Amino acid sequence: MNALQIADPLAEAAIDVGTLSAEPDEISLVEAERIAREHYGIIGEAHRLTGERDQNFRIVDRNAQSYALRISNPAEDPAMNDFQIGALLHIAMVDPDLPVPKVCPSVDGETHLVLRVNGGERAVRMLTFLDGVPMNTTARSLAQTEAMARTLARLGLALRGYFHPSAGHTIAWDIKNLGTLHALLRFVADEEQRKVAQHFFDHFEREVKPVLSKLRAQVVHNDLNVFNALVDPNDHDRIVGVLDFGDMVFTPLVVDVAVGASFHLSMPGDPWDAATTFIAAYHAITPLEGVELDLMYDLIAARCVATLLITGWRAQRHPENSAYILKNYANAWRGLSHFLTLPREVAQQRLRDACNLEKLS
Repeated sequence: MNALQIADPLAEAAIDVGTLSAEPDEISLVEAERIAREHYGIIGEAHRLTGERDQNFRIVDRNAQSYALRISNPAEDPAMNDFQIGALLHIAMVDPDLPVPKVCPSVDGETHLVLRVNGGERAVRMLTFLDGVPMNTTARSLAQTEAMARTLARLGLALRGYFHPSAGHTIAWDIKNLGTLHALLRFVADEEQRKVAQHFFDHFEREVKPVLSKLRAQVVHNDLNVFNALVDPNDHDRIVGVLDFGDMVFTPLVVDVAVGASFHLSMPGDPWDAATTFIAAYHAITPLEGVELDLMYDLIAARCVATLLITGWRAQRHPENSAYILKNYANAWRGLSHFLTLPREVAQQRLRDACNLEKLS
């Protein structure tokens, strides 16, 4: 085994982990301001924003207008920047009222730049900065859950006709690739949690993975969660911003719904009730097929397993950023713990009832 395989357990798998493994080298505020000024004609003050893999900045100009500057991770293929920009441009044409950032062209009219930054080639983009209250700082409600689901359904419809040569890239955060994460099980430190993760991992590989290739697929957001959504300051049940298209990928549509639902397992009360509320609200806009609904329990569990594995591994690699990396860990474990007590058939029937589909045979 070579040094790369020791450092990066996923290196043995056919999966792109470069941006998850590469150190996010810090770019100075002065450099961010220079890029904004020279390449976008925006003279302003840079403020650092949080991010898992990239360097992100809020640029505030002399008129108090704000922009979001994103400088990619050095390991990211610049084509991914073009893929994500293309999606935002497509959404703006298909559903311009969706609350997603708008793409700001450079002084030369380019939407996608590759610049020399910190001694290397980096993909750069400038977007409008969306105002609003981060959803994760607000009190949660089922009305908010339904609003998130409706927003995700609209996003899915807006992206339905979009494709890009990089859309089929393979990423660790795509549920269909759960099997490639097996080497990360050892990074789940708690023995009980590791055994539970293994249980659901094995079920996914045996029962779920063979079915996924038969389902409808398209480009999806793949990460609509409370940290990627902004709400109206005066109405926390109204979504006014959807952020972070960095995990976007071509995958079964139901994966997008399962990912979105998984982030609502932390709601007070029965976690499956919250997930069911989310899925039913999505279904009201984009009807889900029976086979998709019946896989939802498995796919949500798979997303929780992926969260335990990937964030556990990355937190050990990047202890200085562990608080940010592990922000969804507790929620994922709560979901898996609940699923241990919830029979699969019961969960499936409750979901079918909520979506007014026929009962299981």
